[in-house]
Amino acid sequence: MHGNGILIFFLIIAGITLLLDWYAYSGLRTFTAGWTSQRRKRSVLWGYLVLSIGVTVLFLIGIRSFRTAKGMTPYHEWILSFFLISFITKLFFALVLLIGDIGRLFYGVGDNVINHGKRGNAPFFPARRKFISEAAILVAALPLTSLLYAMVWGKYDYRLYKETLYFDDLPDAFDGFTITQISDIHSGSFDNKAAVQRGIDLANQQKSDLFVFTGDLVNNAAWEIEPYIGMFRQLKAPYGQFSILGNHDYGDYIQWNSEEEKAANLEKLKGQHKKLDYHLLLDENVVIEKNGQKISLIGVQNWGRGFIQIGDLDKALRGVDPDSFKILLSHDPTHWEEKVRYHPTKIQLTLAGHTHGAQFGVEAGKLRWSPVQYRYLDWAGLAEQNSRQLYVNRGFGFLAFSGRLGIWPEITVLTLKKRA
Repeated sequence: MHGNGILIFFLIIAGITLLLDWYAYSGLRTFTAGWTSQRRKRSVLWGYLVLSIGVTVLFLIGIRSFRTAKGMTPYHEWILSFFLISFITKLFFALVLLIGDIGRLFYGVGDNVINHGKRGNAPFFPARRKFISEAAILVAALPLTSLLYAMVWGKYDYRLYKETLYFDDLPDAFDGFTITQISDIHSGSFDNKAAVQRGIDLANQQKSDLFVFTGDLVNNAAWEIEPYIGMFRQLKAPYGQFSILGNHDYGDYIQWNSEEEKAANLEKLKGQHKKLDYHLLLDENVVIEKNGQKISLIGVQNWGRGFIQIGDLDKALRGVDPDSFKILLSHDPTHWEEKVRYHPTKIQLTLAGHTHGAQFGVEAGKLRWSPVQYRYLDWAGLAEQNSRQLYVNRGFGFLAFSGRLGIWPEITVLTLKKRA
């Protein structure tokens, strides 16, 4: 969906929002019907209309500029996020009202049938009871407060995920070798440097042997990472720092003045990896050596179902000993799903990101749910098939919705162990 298609889509959403406004306003009128203070009543009703319609108007103004801006900025994301919170809150409010109104309709029909239409001046459709509006407000308060929490605190609530992975063919020298992985920095979305620094400090405190970054350094444009280069350059590991590109790094989601400008942006972004002291792997491999033994670290450009597909795994494997232990960095987990797990060359471990876990979901014990699972087979954490393992990082940053709820920003520490 591009250009006018996106605008039409958002105009339809705005139209639905205005219908929700009308319905929610009727519910608030029921809620305030018994108030003796007319001034207080008008303040609530007009305050709701001004705030809600104002958010919608600001959203429509904002979407006209975000595709032509050099990257989605925090300004655009805050506008989108407030609109999303407003929309979802009104939707919950309206659903409760609708249930009550359907009940009123059935009551009116039933009463009319029982009394054979002899109801005098009694209205066919009974008046909405105040408790329905009160219940609607209580239900709507849940998404409102939860999503506001996600915006203010959740998006920087960095969590450490530790996994121990076992392999039959891991070289003895690498038994206990540790890897810190972060993914999906999306630096153009950050709006709190101190909070970002806390995440970087947490990653550094793990003192892993190897550091890897699995793509999406920016939302669209190379300049987005510039204010944070000194911060992310702090991430160091004895065996090096390695990185790959993600789908957002190619600048495909905004309008450029020319193809040359877009290409120059990508070259500049590759240079930013060098400034970060990250070895950017572009369909290539390197050897990691420890105590005379070796493993192969392979990195591909983006390859994803429904996204840019330029990563060349066969090219990246050139020169790699087929019998060596291999770790692949590939941004999109659908690459593992469609190519890597069935590839004739066995790649023991693939590290990916991309999904963000939708930045929303539930992970409590064995209960794991996120709307992203309806698109991705493997969307967070560990998966294994055909003696090959995949780990999907939930992402360090955030995009579009300026928040996270239930699926928190992740720093991964993986420990490789030789199976006894």
